[in-house]
Amino acid sequence: MLVARIPWVERGVGHDRLVTWHRKLGPWSLYLVGAHVLFVVFGYAGQDRISLAVELWRLMHQYLWMWPALGGFILMVLAGVTSYKKARAKLSYETWWIIHVYTYLAIALAFMHQVLNGPMFIEHKLYRAYWTALYIIMAGSIIIWRIGIPLGRSIRHNLKVDRVVVEGPGVVSVIMRGRKLDSLAAEGGQFFAWRFLAKSHFLMSHPYSLSAAPTPHLLRITVKDLGDHSRSLIDLKPGTRVFVEGPYGAFTAGRASRPHAVLIGGGVGITPIRAILEEFRNGMQVDVLYRASKAEDLVLQKELDYLAAKSDGTIRIHYLVGSRKVHPMDAKTLQKLLPRIADSDVYICGPGPLVETVKSACRELGVPKNRFHDEAFAFHSE
Repeated sequence: MLVARIPWVERGVGHDRLVTWHRKLGPWSLYLVGAHVLFVVFGYAGQDRISLAVELWRLMHQYLWMWPALGGFILMVLAGVTSYKKARAKLSYETWWIIHVYTYLAIALAFMHQVLNGPMFIEHKLYRAYWTALYIIMAGSIIIWRIGIPLGRSIRHNLKVDRVVVEGPGVVSVIMRGRKLDSLAAEGGQFFAWRFLAKSHFLMSHPYSLSAAPTPHLLRITVKDLGDHSRSLIDLKPGTRVFVEGPYGAFTAGRASRPHAVLIGGGVGITPIRAILEEFRNGMQVDVLYRASKAEDLVLQKELDYLAAKSDGTIRIHYLVGSRKVHPMDAKTLQKLLPRIADSDVYICGPGPLVETVKSACRELGVPKNRFHDEAFAFHSE
């Protein structure tokens, strides 16, 4: 339910916080299910005075729905193991996503043994009805908000690939055209889950941030080659239909509370920074700090320079090109480049280590937690 994309829950709690809760609570769900299996087998084996193997065999053959439940448990274990940080790092997003989706099947497979074999439900129809209602609400939320609403929006807005532009080594922008896109109420800095209805793309969606402020007819994403899916975006043909979920995220200009903002982007993490830059109004003073290892990694540099040139001095761009040793993102460096940072809203998007380094530096400089807005440029969705 935490990642069912229920609008009022997303708005009230925030997508980032919901995903964080999902990631923290997910392992505990698996631990509790595992404990349930162990306690049931050990408990009944002790009660019947038989071995664990015999008890397990008896349970599987005496209760019909135990076999689907076992299948569901195996799928949950598989999803849990592949979500472990070290295992996750070795998998492509595509592989991890497919395995993760099977948790829906795991939950469905486990349902019947609960209501038909569970002692608390067998003779208590009210309890069974309540538990069944919870499952129906959960399934309905997923079907409505993750399938039905996105499908309806995609058909209504008729979103299609307009063109694909190479921005630099291994980086492409996909420009999509549709109708009445302003009714999506998307803002620069937010992201969508995109599903391109083309070969090798239509089976799964991927989360990418907007890399330009949305218009009534155009949306744009800019993506770096990080896997099979992102690598093949360059092959998308004009006219390819696009299915979208979103917009999601609170990494927006509207969260700023001070007259000065600092936007820090690392590598391709500059893309939502570029989009949010167009959203600041009323003479907002903005400093953009763009960190890259090499000059050729400065994606969208011309656009940033153009926005700064036409801003009448309200936008200033600072490029830090080189190794971390040359340009450490510590408190001393930030204070030197951005003397007003302690009295500013700070937005940071980039690789996880960069985000954590900047967050630590900002704490040291006295930036309050409520004025630090971060987006770790990993995988947005679950």
